[in-house]
This record gives sequence, structure tokens and C-alpha cells, in this order.
Amino acid sequence: MTSHPPAALATPPAEPWLPPREVLRIYALAWLPVLLIYLVAVETDGVWARGFNLWSALHGTLRNMGPQFVLLLLLWPATGWMETRRLGAVRQVAAHAVLAVAFVVAWYGVLWGWIALESGVDAAERARNNWFIWQLEFGMLAYAAAAGGFSAYRAVQRARAEAAAAAQAQMLLARSELAALRNKLNPHFLFNTLHSILALVRKDAVRAEEALFTFSEMLRYLLDTERSGDDQVLLRDELAFTEQYLALEAIRLGDRLRVHWHVDDDLLGRSVPALSLQPLVENSIKHAFNPRSEPGTLRIDIDTADGPLRLRVADDGPGVQLPPDGALPPGTGLGLRTVARRLALRWGDAARFEVRSAPGQGFTVEMRLPT
Repeated sequence: MTSHPPAALATPPAEPWLPPREVLRIYALAWLPVLLIYLVAVETDGVWARGFNLWSALHGTLRNMGPQFVLLLLLWPATGWMETRRLGAVRQVAAHAVLAVAFVVAWYGVLWGWIALESGVDAAERARNNWFIWQLEFGMLAYAAAAGGFSAYRAVQRARAEAAAAAQAQMLLARSELAALRNKLNPHFLFNTLHSILALVRKDAVRAEEALFTFSEMLRYLLDTERSGDDQVLLRDELAFTEQYLALEAIRLGDRLRVHWHVDDDLLGRSVPALSLQPLVENSIKHAFNPRSEPGTLRIDIDTADGPLRLRVADDGPGVQLPPDGALPPGTGLGLRTVARRLALRWGDAARFEVRSAPGQGFTVEMRLPT
């Protein structure tokens, strides 16, 4: 049997010697103006005496800058190696200093040997005496630009990957919270509804049949939102689901439940999070209507306020004392907290989820969704 090391201890893949094509394109474009300037500057000393010689300029540029262009590409695996080792700031500075010196020595060594092969050792020594200091400085600057560019590219790619991972995590979290809300609704609502329908069968078989049809439509809505994989639905569909929920609750509550709808029909085609309105209504049913025997009023208002889509559910129940920090009151179930969390995950501060209540003044929940 062949054993394999655990994934956490596996050796990271080796860094490729050459950068990806995108980096190579950027690298070449960054070098282009440098090479053009050097192409002119290398012939400047004799341009007035003998005229500008293009082939001589190309030769000088290739000899002086070509090795540097190639050698700097080796910084791609070198900087990648330093990042994978997660060196501290001091060790990174020390490593770059050593690499910078090694690069300058290698580049100038190639340049010196090229001149020596073409024009002899004396010419190479004269060039060294004339060029060494400013070539050394130019080489250091080129090293810093290349190393910084490669590190910056990796940092941008890493930030993009982390942002994509964070977005994916938020999407998965939102879906899991939607699934939790859907699973919470099914058993809780199933028991109460079936109990009400069973009681209705003995009194009014026609109404019982209508109630069963309404209940099946609600379950179909839940299944459709689960199968689609998207937590956004049309407002008209979410309203229909909420109306069906209230119709079934009315079987149990009877005249104690009065519902006033104020909906702008022009907004029915807008998208809203699935199972966002019904949990607000369910919260009012649970806390404002179930505990008392006298009639109560539930108001559902949907309109636009200064651009955002506003959904407001208010009851005239006993109300609660809200915490001073603006958090949801104690005893609030999974529904309100899940809806608030899903809005925050999807839109951040662009969405609003506000609760207003006080003892004896009912309970109001308002959502504002960006366009």
C-alpha cells in the first residue's frame, strides 16, 4: 500500500521559471519606453559627427540592455519563493539586497564579457571605468522596479482570490441561512396548518379542500426556490406566498386577524430575497395574535421611498422594549435574524433592516432594499 502525506503537509507546487503571459506582456510594455530612450541615447555622443546609425544603436541597446531584460525575469521565481517562505520584513530586505547585488554583478559581467569579445579587454576595461557607477545605479533601480512589479502583481492576484473566496463564502452562508429558514418553516408551519385543516374537514369540506390546495402551492414555492439555487424571486411571487400563509393562518385565527394591504402594483416585477416578507408576517402572528383573543390588525406596506424598495410589516400587538443598542429584542426567533443577516450579506450598508417597537405600541419591521 502506498502512503501519501496529509494535504496540510504536502509540498507546495514549484514556482514556474517564467511569469504568466499577462505578466510578460506588462513586463515587455514597461521595458519598451526604456529601450526606445536607450536606443537614442546610446548614439547621442557621435550623432552630430557621424550621423545617427540605427544598426549601431540597435546593437548597443541589445548589448547593454538585453542581458538585463533576461536576467530580471529570474526575479519571478525568486520573489515567488520568498513569498511562499513568508519571510519577515528584515529577512526580505536582506534577501533583496543580496539578490540585487548578484543581479548587478551578473549583468555587468555579461556586459564586460560581450565588449571584451567584440573589442578586446582594454575596451571592456575602459567601458568599466566610464560606466560602472551609473550602470550600477541603473541596475539597482531596474531590480527594484522589477521585484516591486512582480510582488505587486502577486499581491493583486492574491487580493482578488481572497475577495472571490470571501464572496463565495458569503454566498454559501446566505444560501445556508436560507435553507435553515426554509427548514424551520416546514415542520413548524406544517403542524399548525394540518391541524387547522383537519378541524375544518369536519365543518366545511369545500374550504378544507381549498386550504389543502393553498398549502400545496406554498410547498411548491418552497421547493421551487430550493431547486433554482437563487435566493432572489419576484415580489409578486413573494407576496403570493405570504398571502397563502395568511389565508391558512386565518382558518385558525378567524376574525381575530385583520390584514390591510398597501402595495404599489408597479413594483410587483422587482426582485426581492426569497422568504424575506413571510418571516416578518410570521413574527407578528406569533407575538401579536397568538397570545391574545381580541382582534388585531396587521399592516403590510410596500412602496418606494427615495429610490429603495420599502417593505414594512406592522402590527398593533403588545410590543416590546427594544435594547438600547438597536439590536433585535430578546426572544426574536430565527426568522427576523436570518432575514437581517441575509440582507447584510447581500447588500451590506446599502440595505436597511429596522425594528421599531415599545410596550403597548405594537411591532414594526421595515426593510429597504437598494435598486
